[in-house]
Amino acid sequence: MELLELEQAKKRVEELRAVIEKNNRLYYDQDAPELEDFEYDALTRELKELEAQFPQLVTASSPTQKVGGTASSKLPKVTHAVKMESLLDAFSYDELRDFDRRVREAGIEPEYVVEIKIDGLSCSLEYENGELVRASTRGDGVVGEDVTANVRAIRSIPKKLKDAPEFLEVRGEVYMPHGAFQKLCAEQELQGAAPFKNPRNAAAGSLRQKDAKITGSRGLSIFVFNVQQIRGKTLTKHAESLDYLKSLGLPVSPRYHIVHDIEQAIAEIEQIGQNRAKLDFDMDGAVIKVNDFAQRDLMGSTNKFPRWAIAFKYPPEVKETTLRSIEVAVGRTGVLTPTACFDPVFLAGTTVARATLHNEDFIHQFGLCIGDTIQVRKAGDIIPEVIGVTHHAEDAQPYEMPTVCPSCGAPVVHLEDEAALRCVNPECPAQALRNIIHFASRDAMDIEGLGTAVATQLVEKDMVHSAADIYTLTREQLLTLDKFKEKSADNLLNAIEASKQNNLDKLLFGFGIRNIGDKAAALLAEHFGTLQAVREASAEQISEIDGFGGVMAQSVVEFFAKEGTTDLVHRLADAGLNMQWKGEPKGDKLAGKTLVVTGTLETLSRNEAEALIVKNGGKASGSVSKKTAYVVAGTAAGSKLTKAQVLGIPVLTEAEFLAMISDENI
Repeated sequence: MELLELEQAKKRVEELRAVIEKNNRLYYDQDAPELEDFEYDALTRELKELEAQFPQLVTASSPTQKVGGTASSKLPKVTHAVKMESLLDAFSYDELRDFDRRVREAGIEPEYVVEIKIDGLSCSLEYENGELVRASTRGDGVVGEDVTANVRAIRSIPKKLKDAPEFLEVRGEVYMPHGAFQKLCAEQELQGAAPFKNPRNAAAGSLRQKDAKITGSRGLSIFVFNVQQIRGKTLTKHAESLDYLKSLGLPVSPRYHIVHDIEQAIAEIEQIGQNRAKLDFDMDGAVIKVNDFAQRDLMGSTNKFPRWAIAFKYPPEVKETTLRSIEVAVGRTGVLTPTACFDPVFLAGTTVARATLHNEDFIHQFGLCIGDTIQVRKAGDIIPEVIGVTHHAEDAQPYEMPTVCPSCGAPVVHLEDEAALRCVNPECPAQALRNIIHFASRDAMDIEGLGTAVATQLVEKDMVHSAADIYTLTREQLLTLDKFKEKSADNLLNAIEASKQNNLDKLLFGFGIRNIGDKAAALLAEHFGTLQAVREASAEQISEIDGFGGVMAQSVVEFFAKEGTTDLVHRLADAGLNMQWKGEPKGDKLAGKTLVVTGTLETLSRNEAEALIVKNGGKASGSVSKKTAYVVAGTAAGSKLTKAQVLGIPVLTEAEFLAMISDENI
C-alpha cells in the first residue's frame, strides 16, 4: 500500500510541476499567465505538501526550490552580486505563528516590520555617487535582464540622488497604477489588440520593451523595499534603511510599521487588508520581515527563500449578484464580444456592474440565463469577471448570441476553428474607428499624431469613415478638433503625406487582414512585388510562400475579394500611396539554407542577425530541426544549442556567421 501511495504521489508531483513550470514561463518570461494567483498558489501549496510528505521526491529542479523566472534572450544579461530571493508564502495566520516560532527557536527575540507586498516586476537599481548607472530585472534571482534605458524613461524613478553614498543598490517593484492600466487597456481594445490581463503583466511587458519611449509612455512607477548593497553608509535595521532611502528621494514602500510580536503583525496585516481597496496599485499580500540585519544574517536563507521573512497572501473576494442582461459589442476585426450587465456589487474597492463574457463558448459553458444568480470576482483585483452560476432563474432560457451584427445588421458567421462570432461586413461602422487606429499605428502606416484620441474625434465628427478618408483631410477640418492649433494640424498633414511613400508591407499590414501580422505582410510584399499582384494571387499561389499556411492564404484572398476592399484600394491609389515593394534584392550566400539564431550575440540583436540571414537568401527559423543548416550561437544559448549538438548541426559564432556572408567570402 505504501508503494502505491508513493507511485500516486510521484505521478501527481510530476503533473503539478509541469503545470507550475508552464505558468512560471508564462508569468515571468511572457507576462501572460493562464492561472489566477490563487489557483497558482493552491497548486504550489499542494506540491509543497506532497514533497514534505515524500521527501524522496524533492529535486533541485522543482519549482519549490528555485525562483520561477529566467532572463529574456531579447535583453542583455546581468549577474546579480546579491541574489534577488523570492519569499515563502503563507495563507493562514497559524502559518504566520509557525514562522514566528521558527524565528524564536533560532534564539532571536524579533522586532518585525510589516509592509505591503506590491504586485509588479522586481527590479534592481544601482547608483554610483548618486548617479543611476544600471537597472535590471530579477530573472531567476541570479541572472536578470538589463533594462537601464527603459528605467531611465520612467519619470518617477530618480536618476540622481542627493547626498548619496559611494555605492547603493536597491530592490523595488515596478508597477502600473490602476488609472494608467485602465487607459492602456482602453487603447489596446480600440486598436484591436488583446489587452493585458492585469497591471502586473502590463508593468512587466512595458518594462521589457525594446523601445524605451513605449516604456516611458505607460505611466509606470516603483516602490523600493530593500537595500541590496551599500558602501559609504552603515545601516543596521530594515525600517532605518527605508527611512534613509526615503531621505535620498527614492519612492519607498507606501506603508511599513514596526511591531513587537506576531499578534501585532497579524493585526497590521488585517488593517492592510481592510484598506487594500483604497490603493491605486495592485498588491498581492503583506510581508513580515525581521527588522535587525544582524539577526537576519544569523537566520540565513534556504536555496530559494530568506528564513527571516514571510509573505501573507489574501484570499480572492467573490460576490454574488443577479445577471440582468448581456450586451454585445463589435471589435476592429468584427468579433462580437458579449458583456454581462448585473446588479452592482462592491468588489475589491469599487462598485462593478459589468464583466466580459469573452465569447459564445464561455456563455454555453455556464449555461447563462438572464436572471441567474452569478458569482463575480476581480481578476488580479482589477478586472471584473464571471466565474460561475450559483443557481438559474426559474423558467430561464439559456442566452443565445445574435445572428446579425448589432451595429450594421449584417449576418454574423462562426468561422472554422474560432470560438468567436464575427461580422464580415467591411462597411460595418463599429469596426471603422478600430480599423483607422490600426491603419495609422506605428507598425502599419506610422502616421505620427493620428493616435486613438484624434482618430476618435475624426470618426465622431463624421470626417473619416475609412482609411482612404485620412488622405482627404484638410487643414480647416483638423483645426476644428479639440486641442488642435495650426502647428499640430500641419504636423499631422505632413505625417499623412509622408506615409504615402511607405513600403508595400506597411500598407498590407495596415489593412488589418485577419491572420496577417507585420512579418507575414512583408513576406507577401516581397514575394509578389506589387499590391495588384497580391490582389490577383490565388490561395494556392500565396501558400507557396515559405512560412504561409492555408488559413493565412485564404484570409488574404477573402479580404481582397470584398467589394469594399476594391473601393478602398482604388481610393488609396488615387491619393498617391506607394503600392510597390521597395526592398533591396536578396543575396544568395545563404540561398536554400535554414539558420537558427540563439543566445546573446556580441554586436547583433537576434532580429538584426535574422534580417541578415533573409537578406542573404536564407531562412531564419525559431526552432532547430534536421533541416537546419547552421545554428548561430551566442552566450547563454540554452536548449537550441544542445539540440544542434545532438543532431550534429554546425554551430557558428557571430564572427563566423559574419565572415560567411561577407563580400570577401566569394
